[in-house]
Amino acid sequence: MSNILSTIKSATDLHAMSVKQLNQVADEIRDTLCNLLRLRAAHFASNLGVVELTLALHSTFDFLEDRLIWDTGHQIYPQKLITGRYDEFPTIRTRGGLMGYPNPEESDYDLFMTGHAGCSVSTAVGLRSGDKLMGRDNYSVAVIGDGAFPSGIVFEAINNASELKSKMLVVLNDNEMSICPRVGGVANYLDRLRTNRIYSGMKTEVVNMLNKVPVLGDSTERLLFQIKEGVKAGLHGGMMFEEFGFKYFGPIDGHDIALTKKYLKMVREVDGPVLLHVITKKGHGFKPAAEDPVYFHTPPAFETTETGETIPKTTGGGKAYTNHARDAIYDQMEHNDKVTVITAAMCQGNKLEPVREKFPDRFFDVGICESHAVAFAAGQAKVGMRPIVDIYSTFLQRSYDQIFQEVCLQGLPVTFLLDRGGLTANDGPTHHGTFDFGYMRLFPNMVVMAPGDANDLGAMLDFSLQHDVACSIRYPKLTASEIERTLVPIELGKSETLKTGTDGVIVCAGTPLKDCLDAADMLATEGISVSVINARFVKPMDVDMVRQCLTNYDFVVTVEEAMLMGGFGSAFLESANELRLSTANVSRIGIPDRFIEHGDRDELIAALKLDAAGIADVCREANGVYSVNVPHGN
Repeated sequence: MSNILSTIKSATDLHAMSVKQLNQVADEIRDTLCNLLRLRAAHFASNLGVVELTLALHSTFDFLEDRLIWDTGHQIYPQKLITGRYDEFPTIRTRGGLMGYPNPEESDYDLFMTGHAGCSVSTAVGLRSGDKLMGRDNYSVAVIGDGAFPSGIVFEAINNASELKSKMLVVLNDNEMSICPRVGGVANYLDRLRTNRIYSGMKTEVVNMLNKVPVLGDSTERLLFQIKEGVKAGLHGGMMFEEFGFKYFGPIDGHDIALTKKYLKMVREVDGPVLLHVITKKGHGFKPAAEDPVYFHTPPAFETTETGETIPKTTGGGKAYTNHARDAIYDQMEHNDKVTVITAAMCQGNKLEPVREKFPDRFFDVGICESHAVAFAAGQAKVGMRPIVDIYSTFLQRSYDQIFQEVCLQGLPVTFLLDRGGLTANDGPTHHGTFDFGYMRLFPNMVVMAPGDANDLGAMLDFSLQHDVACSIRYPKLTASEIERTLVPIELGKSETLKTGTDGVIVCAGTPLKDCLDAADMLATEGISVSVINARFVKPMDVDMVRQCLTNYDFVVTVEEAMLMGGFGSAFLESANELRLSTANVSRIGIPDRFIEHGDRDELIAALKLDAAGIADVCREANGVYSVNVPHGN
């Protein structure tokens, strides 16, 4: 059998293919995805689930003219393979290679760099509106999963689309999952649509009749659609989507390319907004992923044994910060019945399954609804509970206004655990958690902490749950370091000195601390004596520490795996200004004012001088510049 996939240079090549050929391409895409996972970790189950849907869409529309937005774009791999990027595909998620998300710099088929859930319908409505104002008749399509569908912004967009009477399509890709199984009232509603026996039977009969109609667009086929819609409306009282002003079609089998193409061609002729409900299965076509789509969402690279068993490749051991945070939460909930934990569809990502099983009444998964999660936590805190909001740093950005209004303005003691703080390596700029120091420290009634190692993390959570206002604690997606020392209790706004030197000082906010200590050891062999301070607090800043650094040392280097603009180093300089101390001898290491690309974490960290060698280099330069004729502050 010839390989078709490797010959596809543009998605328009699909237009001339038969359904049989398209199904062969689907098989070849799955083989390519499995081969990729033998190289490196990648988003897997979600991509397997949209192979046929991708082919149906691109063989029906020309998305160089029309518009296609993939919500939560980690399901973009099949599109990359059929839009001229097949040869580059083995480079995906490597530095300088293809991004694991849509990337407009790679292809005109990728319109937005989408890494967060829920915004596709809004952008599709905007695209349609903008095209219309520009005198173009481009058709807009948004593909959104059932896990993302309950996001508040989706309903804001649906409301607007109905008002504008936008001629557009929302494809609701229903696979009963987000990363974990979806939750809530919308999920229950979709389940009822799936399982209504009378409607399902009628749908089957309509499909059978449709398959007997040879010519798409035929008046008989249109009549059958009208009959189907009339029956559907009678069975479901107009449907939720119909009440919002959308014509609703489905549910249909999203793995049936011929059927999906037929529906896509017909709904395109409908005036106004349309919602097409397709049923798919995460991991479809690869049995282990279909049976365990949670594990295979982003599994480690795997290998197949001689018996055909799929097993993960051996990786380094060690306990991750995420697991330390989970265990600290578990311990707090075991000893304090006022403590709750709230997550936004990230139970598995935050390793909270043991907490959910042990404390089901105090565990809350609100779905992909971060704004609601924070306001919900505020309500709990107002009546005396001690809620922990456990969300990735990049996703907490979606609840910025609720952090301000519902939590900080009210002075409520909500604890924020920000997982994936810092660089998340291969996921790239949509997922790097580099902004939280800046956006959290701006608010009054907010304490911002960063553990230097695993020992700090549990102690900071304990401190937070006894403090009287909101606290933020951020940590990376890394194996945790545990620095040997006599532990100093967490005290509000107080740092910790781990190493004492005479020439300069490194002040670290967060988990680069181990690299800072290693850098100090390197410098010691060269005769440069450097102190190392674990800042612990980004806010409030340890003012006494700032004064001592600027008056006792020839040079100061601040280190953070966060944006320099508005981050810890900025806070250090602000404190120095308030103390009227000179900052001429201060160097800052962190994330510059740009979005950081995807790639191997060690490569990214080294390029930013955030590893031990880079920190030592900055110290050497600072020592050479500032050790002579530079007055200290008074």
